[in-house]
Amino acid sequence: MRRRDVLLAGLCLPFLAACGRDEDAVRVDLTRREEPVLRQLPRAVTYAYLPQYAHTVSYERHRLLLDYIGRATAVPLRQVFPDTFEEHVRMVERGEIDISFSNPFAYIRMAAAGAWAFARIIEPSGKPDFRSQIICRRDNKAINTLADCRGKRWMAVDQSSAGGYIYALGEFFDNGIRRSDFAEITFAPGPGGKQEKVVLAVFAGACDIGSVRDGTLEILRGRIDLSQIRILAESKSYPGWVYCARAGFSPEIVEKIARAMFALRYDRPDDAAILSAAGMRGIIPAVDADYDSVRRLAEKLGLDALPGGEE
Repeated sequence: MRRRDVLLAGLCLPFLAACGRDEDAVRVDLTRREEPVLRQLPRAVTYAYLPQYAHTVSYERHRLLLDYIGRATAVPLRQVFPDTFEEHVRMVERGEIDISFSNPFAYIRMAAAGAWAFARIIEPSGKPDFRSQIICRRDNKAINTLADCRGKRWMAVDQSSAGGYIYALGEFFDNGIRRSDFAEITFAPGPGGKQEKVVLAVFAGACDIGSVRDGTLEILRGRIDLSQIRILAESKSYPGWVYCARAGFSPEIVEKIARAMFALRYDRPDDAAILSAAGMRGIIPAVDADYDSVRRLAEKLGLDALPGGEE
């Protein structure tokens, strides 16, 4: 017992020493509580580029632009990557994409679900519009005019692609050629990179003709021998690519983003680097009515631009 008492005394001694007579007792009021508050980080604005090219190309093209907008507005942005044109449209309709950069035909579909245009780009040509190019192999002696495309295999980018399908379809229509006149019409397979895939299919002889938006061939310079590709025809020009905000998105945030976009100037080297990487020469204001000519084309061709429609 005596040995145990000694051990207990040794253990308690430090605690007893800590309770010296010179120290005041501290009262703790357990009835007063303060709940910890977690600081909520602002939700990032989601931004998506319609997947006409591979995701890596989309990222690199718009990375500098998003960095600039984030710095200029203090609005956090996050680029997201739909795999297909259809998925892009659906994500805007569901509110999963806040700011969309798309072709005009995809835009008029999204506008039917409440999205609204606020900006459009100056294309690399220096104009605010673009066109479709119908291409074939240079050594294909059977194709010299649009009329020669009857009975041939056509690969287009996507059913919702403006420059990669719709504008070319309009050019064929104006020249008396209907969809039923082709041996087949196929669309580039897989997610992303569809414009490149059309050019590669024509180059490899997997199809007789292809349709892509102007500027696509330059993307493939160095990857294939472009001297083997011939531009058979070009469509009329239509309004360029458009920025729109989803239905219900904050107009105040859109105004901040738009002001930053409109402030970019191609004659300033730093701005030119941002714009050139994104494949544009400037960004200008836009309104929904700018795209009425695309609506008229879709109506002429019998294409359904309403949400849920199949083009």
